Amino acid sequence: MSITSIAHKLYFERRQRELQKHINHGAELQQDVLKSLLHRADDTEYGRNHAFSTIKNYDTFCQDVPLNDYESLKQDIDRMRHGEKDILWSGQVKWYAKSSGTTNDKSKYIPVTNEGLQNVHYAGGRDTVAFYLMNNPKSKILDGKALILGGAHQTNYNLRNSLVGDLSAILIENINPLANLARVPKKKTALLSDFEVKRERIAQETVNKNVTNISGVPSWMLSVLLRVMEISGKKHLEEVWPNLEVFFHGGISFTPYRKQYEQLITKSDMKYQETYNASEGFFGIQSDPEDKAMMLMLDYDIFYEFIPMDEFGKENPTVVPLWGVETGKNYAMVISTSCGLWRYIIGDTVQFTSTNPYKFIITGRTKHFINAFGEELIVDNADQGLRYACQETGAEVMEYTAAPVFMDENGKCRHQWLIEFAKEPEDIAHFAELLDTQLQKINSDYEAKRYKDITLQPLEIVVARPGLFHTWLKQRGKLGGQHKVPRLSNTREHIDQLLKINK
Repeated sequence: MSITSIAHKLYFERRQRELQKHINHGAELQQDVLKSLLHRADDTEYGRNHAFSTIKNYDTFCQDVPLNDYESLKQDIDRMRHGEKDILWSGQVKWYAKSSGTTNDKSKYIPVTNEGLQNVHYAGGRDTVAFYLMNNPKSKILDGKALILGGAHQTNYNLRNSLVGDLSAILIENINPLANLARVPKKKTALLSDFEVKRERIAQETVNKNVTNISGVPSWMLSVLLRVMEISGKKHLEEVWPNLEVFFHGGISFTPYRKQYEQLITKSDMKYQETYNASEGFFGIQSDPEDKAMMLMLDYDIFYEFIPMDEFGKENPTVVPLWGVETGKNYAMVISTSCGLWRYIIGDTVQFTSTNPYKFIITGRTKHFINAFGEELIVDNADQGLRYACQETGAEVMEYTAAPVFMDENGKCRHQWLIEFAKEPEDIAHFAELLDTQLQKINSDYEAKRYKDITLQPLEIVVARPGLFHTWLKQRGKLGGQHKVPRLSNTREHIDQLLKINK
């Protein structure tokens, strides 16, 4: 009997049965979570200020606790970082995830409590494996090594045993030592801050290991795997790691990278499973390999609320709990967690595809969209459009960003796309036409603004030189970890910086 089958029976089968409650009891699970969070935080400063001990139901919670963004909690978080106890959560919080959800210079420091580690982040990792084994009962994933990419951390305000850094580094630093026996690279390597040095060492340390599964952000993982291939001299990754089964990916959309992975890993039974984990929490797992939507995880230390995007930014927007969401509608996600985030707007947008169980897709960021002319273009639209254009032309996209051109010297307005291709199409103009046409098909607002070229002219594509986005991130000290390129922007700040160095 394999190690995987033993672990499955002893550890994962019970959890797989518990996960069935997500199907018919989602609202009950969430109400229990809210009650538990309020009870455990009622003697904190925030809990006393908002009368947590008197809150009996969701309606009272909405009345007594305001919506928050990072700015509204920043002062409390900074006090916590200086060592103060019982502010947003009970006790002293020693770990802070340095958020890399955006690429501007202003960092966010998200508290990571012991409860958050165990009941959110590690719970998500456990359930990712539980779902995978449920769908692949003959798997031997635990009989080999897991290649897990991590970030780096540093001392927090020189406080003893208090650190800030990438969430992945926090998870690696705190993981059960027994788990290190089943993962690569070495902890010291995984926590290196220089991604280029780390990439080389990871490749050297793992090329001769029995790697059965890989986990990380698709862009950074691809960079590591390509170096593994260079060292090994092999043509395909399964020649290096013949027992490789699955890539657990998250952080950014997998769509632009899928074809490159399929060329790198040609075995027909290779699996890909998406997760939705962020500095603020672990939210979703792809539970069905035939369905790209993810299951919203409802029994962690996270209580969810949602703001319809057509009301986002209003002074008093409608906010609904899980049991108030509708399928096919775009929502900004709001969370309350055992890391001390209360009614916190995390900046991600989602759309539900099912409400029994609650399954969703990530549609973008509240700040990563283009709506300069009323076109309401979101990241999910962009990914779909690029996928279609690539399928039709055989092109492959590595990285991209897009922004509006508000008016050129001829008084014309359009969207400008800066795209780094792994395989450039033979005819850029044709690729641009296909992308533009597909965006009109999937977004009626964009179609209306493109009507007869009256408001928006055809989009423009600028081809990025190889490695442009890598260079840009490196210049900003944001290589590796969970750092990512903003796909869409309503301003030209990022694209103008990139165009300046696109030589």
